[in-house]
Amino acid sequence: MTAPLHEPAAEAAPSAADEAAVAATGAKAVQGRSLGRIAWERLKRDKLALTGGIVVLVLVLVAVLAPVIAHLVGQDPETHHEDLIDPLFGTPTGSLGGISGEHLLGVEPVNGRDIFARIVYGAQISLLVGFLSAVVAVVIGTVLGILAGFFGGWVDAVISRIMDGLLAFPQLLFIIALVSVMPDRLLGLTGTSVRVLLMIVVIGFFGWPYIGRVVRGQTLSLREREYVDAARSLGAGRFYILFKELLPNLVAPIIVYTTMMIPTNILTEAALSFLGVGVKPPTASWGQMLSTAIDYYDSDPMYMVVPGVAIFITVLAFNLFGDGVRDALDPKGSR
Repeated sequence: MTAPLHEPAAEAAPSAADEAAVAATGAKAVQGRSLGRIAWERLKRDKLALTGGIVVLVLVLVAVLAPVIAHLVGQDPETHHEDLIDPLFGTPTGSLGGISGEHLLGVEPVNGRDIFARIVYGAQISLLVGFLSAVVAVVIGTVLGILAGFFGGWVDAVISRIMDGLLAFPQLLFIIALVSVMPDRLLGLTGTSVRVLLMIVVIGFFGWPYIGRVVRGQTLSLREREYVDAARSLGAGRFYILFKELLPNLVAPIIVYTTMMIPTNILTEAALSFLGVGVKPPTASWGQMLSTAIDYYDSDPMYMVVPGVAIFITVLAFNLFGDGVRDALDPKGSR
């Protein structure tokens, strides 16, 4: 038998560079992504939500830096400019409510206070009440909701009936009645600070049943999962299961409903100030400015338009951002 004319060529051994490339490709392929990163990537694709989030961030910065911004434009929310007011009609001189290079959004009727400075300072009240009352509602609603869903029985029955009662209670009427008997000094606070504290506590207290129902329903579903049964079989106590197993899985719906609750609280604060039971004058408030503008809507419509647009933009930005966060954390819920 004759030998083959050509010997089969030996396979070339892979080089060190090739092995490194294959290893890198494999490592990249199996690299996992956290739930937070996945949600962030979904949120980045939602342009409306990102726009809303940017507007919310700007509003927060405006509220925090209100004194600095007012100083930069050379205005103060309490300074009167009677020389810019028509003595006969009490309305600002000039066009569009007295808008000029010195007064960017014009001045108020009668007293001539700068509207831009008051809008900037009014953002402090609206966002402070909106955020802190949401925190109060989330804390109470999360604790009671998770207890009702996990323990069930009479605990669930009692907490659920309390929720039903608070949801049926006339919140605005209660606050109006409470303000009428509230002293001017409370816990070391005076005047406007008492009103702000009152709104935060009352709005948060009447708001917790909404998130409490959501947390209760989620807890009823989660308590039957396998990892909860596994924790029980390993001897984990009830509170360990509540705060180590269930609560981390409730973070997503809590965040979503918090972002939805803040704009509602801002509208409630504006409504209370509009009705005269919010912050006391001369403290700036968007709802209070709208209430005062009713008497001048025909002669100075800009005085009503500016705070109305501020409330509209704030609530719209929070709603857009909240919708985006909901879709990012729970994409199935948007189908």
